[in-house]
Amino acid sequence: MPLSPDAADGAWNLILAAASAADVAAGARPAMAGDGTAFLTWRPDGWHCRLSDEDPRKALVDLYLPYCSASAARPMTLGHLGESLDGFIATAAGQSQWVTGPENLLHMHRLRALSHAVIVGAGTVALDDPQLTTRFVQGPSPLRVVLDPGRRLTDRHRVFTDESAETVYVCAAPLVRADETHVGVARILPIDGTADSIDIHALVRLLRERGCHRIFVEGGGVTVSTFLEAGLLDRLHLTIAPLLIGNGRAAIRLPAPTALDDCHRPAYRVFRMGGDVLFDCDLRKPHADGASGSPPIVRVI
Repeated sequence: MPLSPDAADGAWNLILAAASAADVAAGARPAMAGDGTAFLTWRPDGWHCRLSDEDPRKALVDLYLPYCSASAARPMTLGHLGESLDGFIATAAGQSQWVTGPENLLHMHRLRALSHAVIVGAGTVALDDPQLTTRFVQGPSPLRVVLDPGRRLTDRHRVFTDESAETVYVCAAPLVRADETHVGVARILPIDGTADSIDIHALVRLLRERGCHRIFVEGGGVTVSTFLEAGLLDRLHLTIAPLLIGNGRAAIRLPAPTALDDCHRPAYRVFRMGGDVLFDCDLRKPHADGASGSPPIVRVI
């Protein structure tokens, strides 16, 4: 059964509080086992939910707690893609709104609200013209980071014209004139590289230095794949919709392995979002071989 509005609001307020308190909690003592007033406890690996299985808020809280646990000492970069059953994020013509359902759109706004920075590639901006704000949920909008090594974009897109959130425009340093500082309202951030690619390790390092402990790589497929191939994603949310596109713009694409043993096989959890299914993959933890059973599918929205 979907969450009632009151239960959803209560769960979301708890999640926001956990995210904002992560740095403080990292140096705090866990609540005693008998403390019935604590909904969450902090352990060395982050937040843990103490809500009962019967509590309608638990699934929603559980989904976001790993991300909420990121702190200055233990930062996290999370990628997300919504794709069809056959692995495409858009048609061949680039239409992607909407492959997944409205519940997953709400999920992306929640991830933005929990993040200090949200990263998208030039293709996503060109096709979707996103605002990258938290219009659908309570919570702050993150720093908007537009990744465009070759400077494909013009200043007509909304991230360059509105001031609803701070924006940085990342491109290859050789393509930036010495007197250039902004594209529209977005500050230019030159990074070593070429028109084809920039040093994304340097980008992540710069974002961490300005206090971005939770970085959300929202899309598209090329950008998420680039971060995944570079080993810069700690977690990946893949939302799969009951849709067959047939051919189109691919989701994850990595260099071809020679054997299945060379493939990523991360630990994962499974959540139901309306008609979609979300896989929450922990890329820092391999799937346990021979583990009994499979993660249960729990309804979040």
